[in-house]
Amino acid sequence: MSSNQSSLLLRKQLNELKKNPVEGFSAGLVDDSDIYKWDVLLLGPPDTLYEGGLFKCCLTFPKDYPVRPPKLKFISDIWHPNIDKEGNVCISILHEPGNDNFGYESASERWLPVHSVETILISVISMLADPNFESPANVDAAKEWRENVVEFKRKVSRCVRKSQDTLS
Repeated sequence: MSSNQSSLLLRKQLNELKKNPVEGFSAGLVDDSDIYKWDVLLLGPPDTLYEGGLFKCCLTFPKDYPVRPPKLKFISDIWHPNIDKEGNVCISILHEPGNDNFGYESASERWLPVHSVETILISVISMLADPNFESPANVDAAKEWRENVVEFKRKVSRCVRKSQDTLS
């Protein structure tokens, strides 16, 4: 897909989100001149440790989107097994398309061009509510969840409070 086609698709998805906002997040361009870089604000899902959080993220699309997946990075501090210490989100649907060399994921679980900004962000919200401890990007967070859940919850609570403070 040409970059012109990908930019048209992204513009269409952006306009659709403006017309029909989705509960749980808001998204828009970092700079109106660059359709490939989006600011995202994710709300911590209700009835989870992340409830009340207002997490800033950056969604960066490759020029050949939707053939290849975007990258999602949390700018706000967050403690989660599937988000590495630099804020990079690690979930199946954001992994390059095709078969997993390690046999952990099937091709159908990985990136598919049918995904949109909406499906990506809904998947990330779902990941916040239900972490995948089998394949952590943050091994320390996964280990702490298993061995010291009280400390894990304390760290998440600190991140939620900090996310609220940075937006006020």
